[in-house]
Amino acid sequence: MKSDDLRATYQILNTVIPYIFLWFLAFKVASISYWLLPPIMILIVLFSLRCFSLMHDCGHYSLFTSKKVNRFFGFILGIINAMPQYSWSRDHAYHHKTNGDWERYRGVADFLSTEEFSQLTPSNQRLYEVLRHPLMAIPGGFFYLAIKPRLALILGIYDLIIDVIRSIEKDSTLTLSKIISAHQSKHWQSREEFWDLLLNNIFVISIWIFLSYTMGAGFFLTVYSITLTFSAAIFINIFFVQHIFEDSYAHKTQGWDYIKGAIEGSSYLELPSILRWFTADIGYHNIHHLSEKIPNYNLEACHHQNIHLLSKVKTVHIKDMLGCSKFILWDSDSSKLVSVESFRLNEDLILNTPTRIKVET
Repeated sequence: MKSDDLRATYQILNTVIPYIFLWFLAFKVASISYWLLPPIMILIVLFSLRCFSLMHDCGHYSLFTSKKVNRFFGFILGIINAMPQYSWSRDHAYHHKTNGDWERYRGVADFLSTEEFSQLTPSNQRLYEVLRHPLMAIPGGFFYLAIKPRLALILGIYDLIIDVIRSIEKDSTLTLSKIISAHQSKHWQSREEFWDLLLNNIFVISIWIFLSYTMGAGFFLTVYSITLTFSAAIFINIFFVQHIFEDSYAHKTQGWDYIKGAIEGSSYLELPSILRWFTADIGYHNIHHLSEKIPNYNLEACHHQNIHLLSKVKTVHIKDMLGCSKFILWDSDSSKLVSVESFRLNEDLILNTPTRIKVET
């Protein structure tokens, strides 16, 4: 669990500097031939992934020894990914506290239980399946990073203005500071979260405007949208298979166990060395869930030194990702994740059982 400031600084430098350089290179190469852009864009996607992974460590206050330094670099990396780091880290911390407790946390896509799914209309059931298809991570990833934080700020400020107007109408003696301090927003949960959201938006939008002016709006927005979208889509699918797989620990709140949630409710995603580097070893996910304070540069060593204790850990490969994507329902009775197909098969079997018994009688 010991953080190393020297290693953390080196990781920041070998990630952020190449990321900035690749953007400069893409701009220069575009004036020669657009056919030279794809390999550079692939590298931008990969370095964006690494930026997100290091931001994730900063959110756990594990990358650097100092909490303030983690907050600072987490904020910088959040700007690169257009993501307000403080609120994301708070939500992510809740995921860690409840992993495997499917009554309190329903995974990356707010999965339904089989009982809830059965109450939907056939058209809504089909919509549920479509929205949780792996390819939906492409538009979903773009919305999550590029649009959602901007929308949250706009809607949050709008709600605040309406609250101020209504409060003054009810009691004209109320001061603006009192109304604002009493305001409860559904778009941020604390003053710190609001300032992080506001400052992230200011910096991100300012950079968008500056680079659009410098590089040309068409070029910048096209390359940026593509790279940000694929970076987000890849990470969403990685996060998906780290917890959604056959026989994953999916318990009710009563009897839920944190250790089982970490070991049996998290997978070991075996990746090629190059992808392990770009994802900052987040594939060692069970170790990460056992102790979120372990910095990424110690995860591999922890995994190998404790391999004899990890016999119940599910090993997942890239080729397994599509297979894992079918487990989008939680069967609370059996404490298992099931596919829609197996749920319908089981439902048909139950419905036809009385008829078969009657015929046999």
